[in-house]
Amino acid sequence: MPQLFVGTSGWAYPSWKPDFYPAKLAQKKFLSHYTAQLNTVEVNFTFRQLVKETTIQNWIEQSPATFRFGVKAHQVITHIKRLKGTEDFVPRFLATIEPLAAAGKLGPVLFQLPPNLKADAALLKDFIALLPRTLPAAFEFRHDSWFADSTWDLLKASGTALCVAETEERTTPDVVTGPFVYYRFRKPTYTDEERRGMITRIGEHLSAGRNVFAYFKHEETPAGALYAVDLLREAGKT
Repeated sequence: MPQLFVGTSGWAYPSWKPDFYPAKLAQKKFLSHYTAQLNTVEVNFTFRQLVKETTIQNWIEQSPATFRFGVKAHQVITHIKRLKGTEDFVPRFLATIEPLAAAGKLGPVLFQLPPNLKADAALLKDFIALLPRTLPAAFEFRHDSWFADSTWDLLKASGTALCVAETEERTTPDVVTGPFVYYRFRKPTYTDEERRGMITRIGEHLSAGRNVFAYFKHEETPAGALYAVDLLREAGKT
Protein backbone atom coordinates (compact mmCIF):
# COMPACT_ATOMS: atom_id res chain seq x y z
CA MET A 1 0.00 0.00 0.00
CA PRO A 2 1.32 3.47 -0.86
CA GLN A 3 2.00 5.65 2.13
CA LEU A 4 1.65 9.34 2.87
CA PHE A 5 4.34 11.02 4.97
CA VAL A 6 3.80 14.61 6.08
CA GLY A 7 5.94 16.82 8.28
CA THR A 8 7.97 20.00 8.55
CA SER A 9 11.56 21.05 8.02
CA GLY A 10 12.79 20.57 11.58
CA TRP A 11 11.12 20.24 14.94
CA ALA A 12 13.22 22.02 17.61
CA TYR A 13 11.24 25.25 17.82
CA PRO A 14 10.14 26.46 21.28
CA SER A 15 8.09 29.18 19.54
CA TRP A 16 5.66 26.44 18.50
CA LYS A 17 4.36 26.44 22.05
CA PRO A 18 1.56 26.27 23.04
CA ASP A 19 -0.28 25.63 19.75
CA PHE A 20 1.77 22.60 18.69
CA TYR A 21 3.92 21.73 21.72
CA PRO A 22 2.40 21.87 25.22
CA ALA A 23 3.48 25.00 27.09
CA LYS A 24 5.49 23.12 29.71
CA LEU A 25 7.02 20.45 27.48
CA ALA A 26 10.81 20.18 27.85
CA GLN A 27 12.73 20.62 24.59
CA LYS A 28 14.34 17.18 24.93
CA LYS A 29 10.84 15.74 24.55
CA PHE A 30 9.97 17.71 21.42
CA LEU A 31 10.85 14.92 19.00
CA SER A 32 8.76 12.32 20.82
CA HIS A 33 5.80 14.68 20.84
CA TYR A 34 6.34 15.56 17.18
CA THR A 35 6.44 11.91 16.10
CA ALA A 36 3.15 11.27 17.86
CA GLN A 37 1.46 13.76 15.51
CA LEU A 38 3.44 13.59 12.26
CA ASN A 39 5.24 10.72 10.55
CA THR A 40 8.23 12.38 8.90
CA VAL A 41 10.59 15.33 9.28
CA GLU A 42 13.03 16.94 6.88
CA VAL A 43 16.33 17.36 8.71
CA ASN A 44 18.03 20.53 7.52
CA PHE A 45 21.01 20.87 9.83
CA THR A 46 22.74 18.04 7.91
CA PHE A 47 23.22 20.72 5.25
CA ARG A 48 25.85 22.40 7.44
CA GLN A 49 27.31 19.60 9.53
CA LEU A 50 27.84 15.87 9.52
CA VAL A 51 25.48 14.34 12.04
CA LYS A 52 26.96 12.31 14.89
CA GLU A 53 26.03 8.65 15.36
CA THR A 54 24.89 9.33 18.93
CA THR A 55 22.45 11.91 17.60
CA ILE A 56 21.13 9.45 15.03
CA GLN A 57 20.65 6.81 17.71
CA ASN A 58 18.68 9.27 19.81
CA TRP A 59 16.40 9.98 16.86
CA ILE A 60 15.87 6.28 16.28
CA GLU A 61 15.04 5.65 19.94
CA GLN A 62 12.61 8.57 20.14
CA SER A 63 10.56 7.72 17.05
CA PRO A 64 8.19 4.89 16.13
CA ALA A 65 9.07 2.26 13.54
CA THR A 66 6.84 3.92 10.94
CA PHE A 67 8.58 7.31 11.18
CA ARG A 68 10.88 8.56 8.40
CA PHE A 69 13.70 11.10 8.54
CA GLY A 70 14.22 12.98 5.30
CA VAL A 71 17.74 14.40 5.13
CA LYS A 72 19.10 17.43 3.25
CA ALA A 73 22.46 16.70 1.63
CA HIS A 74 25.52 18.55 2.91
CA GLN A 75 26.42 21.91 1.38
CA VAL A 76 29.88 20.62 0.44
CA ILE A 77 28.16 18.44 -2.15
CA THR A 78 25.62 20.89 -3.54
CA HIS A 79 26.88 24.40 -2.90
CA ILE A 80 30.66 24.25 -2.43
CA LYS A 81 31.64 21.56 -4.91
CA ARG A 82 28.43 22.08 -6.90
CA LEU A 83 28.20 18.33 -7.68
CA LYS A 84 31.75 18.21 -9.12
CA GLY A 85 34.54 16.15 -7.59
CA THR A 86 32.35 14.70 -4.84
CA GLU A 87 33.52 11.09 -5.17
CA ASP A 88 35.11 11.12 -1.70
CA PHE A 89 32.64 13.27 0.20
CA VAL A 90 29.40 11.61 -0.95
CA PRO A 91 30.24 8.22 0.64
CA ARG A 92 31.41 10.02 3.78
CA PHE A 93 28.12 11.88 4.03
CA LEU A 94 26.01 8.81 3.31
CA ALA A 95 27.91 6.82 5.96
CA THR A 96 26.70 9.26 8.63
CA ILE A 97 23.04 8.53 7.85
CA GLU A 98 23.47 4.80 7.28
CA PRO A 99 22.13 3.98 10.78
CA LEU A 100 18.80 5.51 9.76
CA ALA A 101 18.71 3.27 6.70
CA ALA A 102 19.63 0.22 8.78
CA ALA A 103 16.76 1.02 11.16
CA GLY A 104 14.31 1.39 8.27
CA LYS A 105 13.76 5.07 9.08
CA LEU A 106 15.57 6.86 6.26
CA GLY A 107 13.32 8.96 4.08
CA PRO A 108 14.44 10.75 0.92
CA VAL A 109 17.83 12.46 0.72
CA LEU A 110 17.29 15.92 -0.76
CA PHE A 111 19.94 17.43 -3.01
CA GLN A 112 18.99 21.11 -3.14
CA LEU A 113 20.96 22.89 -5.84
CA PRO A 114 21.99 26.55 -5.53
CA PRO A 115 19.86 29.15 -7.35
CA ASN A 116 22.77 30.17 -9.59
CA LEU A 117 23.58 26.65 -10.79
CA LYS A 118 22.25 26.46 -14.34
CA ALA A 119 21.18 23.30 -16.13
CA ASP A 120 24.01 20.94 -16.99
CA ALA A 121 22.75 17.52 -17.99
CA ALA A 122 26.19 15.91 -18.10
CA LEU A 123 27.03 17.19 -14.62
CA LEU A 124 23.78 15.85 -13.18
CA LYS A 125 24.10 12.50 -14.93
CA ASP A 126 27.66 11.99 -13.69
CA PHE A 127 26.69 12.93 -10.15
CA ILE A 128 23.66 10.63 -10.01
CA ALA A 129 25.93 7.80 -11.15
CA LEU A 130 27.82 8.21 -7.85
CA LEU A 131 24.72 7.53 -5.77
CA PRO A 132 23.74 4.02 -4.64
CA ARG A 133 20.79 2.77 -6.66
CA THR A 134 19.01 1.95 -3.42
CA LEU A 135 19.24 5.53 -2.12
CA PRO A 136 15.88 7.36 -2.19
CA ALA A 137 17.21 10.58 -3.74
CA ALA A 138 15.36 13.75 -4.73
CA PHE A 139 16.63 16.89 -6.47
CA GLU A 140 15.39 20.44 -5.97
CA PHE A 141 16.31 22.73 -8.87
CA ARG A 142 16.23 26.47 -8.23
CA HIS A 143 17.24 27.79 -11.64
CA ASP A 144 14.52 27.77 -14.29
CA SER A 145 16.86 26.38 -16.94
CA TRP A 146 16.51 22.94 -15.31
CA PHE A 147 12.77 22.87 -15.92
CA ALA A 148 12.87 20.93 -19.18
CA ASP A 149 12.12 17.49 -20.61
CA SER A 150 15.82 16.69 -20.73
CA THR A 151 15.99 17.00 -16.93
CA TRP A 152 12.86 14.97 -16.37
CA ASP A 153 14.10 12.24 -18.72
CA LEU A 154 17.42 12.00 -16.91
CA LEU A 155 15.71 11.70 -13.52
CA LYS A 156 13.28 9.09 -14.83
CA ALA A 157 16.10 7.02 -16.31
CA SER A 158 17.81 6.87 -12.93
CA GLY A 159 14.68 6.41 -10.81
CA THR A 160 15.31 9.71 -9.05
CA ALA A 161 12.54 11.96 -7.73
CA LEU A 162 11.97 15.58 -8.61
CA CYS A 163 11.38 17.78 -5.58
CA VAL A 164 8.35 19.95 -6.32
CA ALA A 165 8.99 23.12 -4.34
CA GLU A 166 6.42 25.87 -3.94
CA THR A 167 7.66 29.29 -2.86
CA GLU A 168 6.35 32.81 -3.27
CA GLU A 169 8.88 33.33 -6.10
CA ARG A 170 8.85 30.03 -7.98
CA THR A 171 6.99 26.75 -8.24
CA THR A 172 8.63 23.64 -9.69
CA PRO A 173 6.59 21.92 -12.42
CA ASP A 174 4.68 19.03 -10.87
CA VAL A 175 6.31 16.20 -12.82
CA VAL A 176 6.62 12.61 -11.60
CA THR A 177 10.10 11.20 -12.28
CA GLY A 178 10.69 8.63 -9.54
CA PRO A 179 8.99 5.92 -7.51
CA PHE A 180 7.93 8.44 -4.85
CA VAL A 181 6.80 12.07 -4.86
CA TYR A 182 8.46 14.86 -2.86
CA TYR A 183 6.75 18.17 -2.07
CA ARG A 184 8.22 21.18 -0.28
CA PHE A 185 5.46 23.61 0.58
CA ARG A 186 7.48 26.76 1.33
CA LYS A 187 4.91 29.55 1.33
CA PRO A 188 4.34 31.09 4.78
CA THR A 189 0.56 30.73 4.43
CA TYR A 190 -1.84 28.64 2.37
CA THR A 191 -5.49 29.30 1.62
CA ASP A 192 -8.16 26.68 2.15
CA GLU A 193 -8.42 26.31 -1.63
CA GLU A 194 -4.68 25.70 -1.97
CA ARG A 195 -4.78 23.09 0.77
CA ARG A 196 -7.69 21.32 -0.91
CA GLY A 197 -5.58 21.27 -4.08
CA MET A 198 -2.77 19.57 -2.15
CA ILE A 199 -5.17 16.88 -0.95
CA THR A 200 -6.37 16.25 -4.51
CA ARG A 201 -2.84 15.95 -5.91
CA ILE A 202 -1.70 13.69 -3.10
CA GLY A 203 -4.76 11.49 -3.51
CA GLU A 204 -3.95 11.02 -7.20
CA HIS A 205 -0.40 9.93 -6.39
CA LEU A 206 -1.52 7.51 -3.71
CA SER A 207 -4.11 6.03 -6.07
CA ALA A 208 -1.32 5.51 -8.61
CA GLY A 209 0.67 3.55 -6.04
CA ARG A 210 3.29 6.17 -5.18
CA ASN A 211 4.50 7.07 -1.72
CA VAL A 212 4.27 10.80 -1.00
CA PHE A 213 6.57 12.89 1.18
CA ALA A 214 5.38 16.43 1.90
CA TYR A 215 7.13 19.02 4.06
CA PHE A 216 5.95 22.43 5.18
CA LYS A 217 8.29 25.31 5.87
CA HIS A 218 9.28 25.85 9.47
CA GLU A 219 8.67 29.35 10.75
CA GLU A 220 8.78 31.09 14.09
CA THR A 221 5.06 30.37 14.23
CA PRO A 222 3.64 26.81 14.34
CA ALA A 223 1.58 27.40 11.18
CA GLY A 224 3.54 24.92 9.08
CA ALA A 225 3.31 22.20 11.71
CA LEU A 226 -0.44 22.73 12.05
CA TYR A 227 -0.86 22.67 8.25
CA ALA A 228 1.06 19.37 8.26
CA VAL A 229 -1.15 17.80 10.92
CA ASP A 230 -4.25 18.84 8.99
CA LEU A 231 -2.91 17.60 5.64
CA LEU A 232 -1.88 14.24 7.06
CA ARG A 233 -5.34 13.77 8.55
CA GLU A 234 -7.35 14.96 5.53
CA ALA A 235 -5.24 13.52 2.69
CA GLY A 236 -4.95 10.25 4.58
CA LYS A 237 -8.67 9.79 4.07
CA THR A 238 -8.40 9.86 0.28
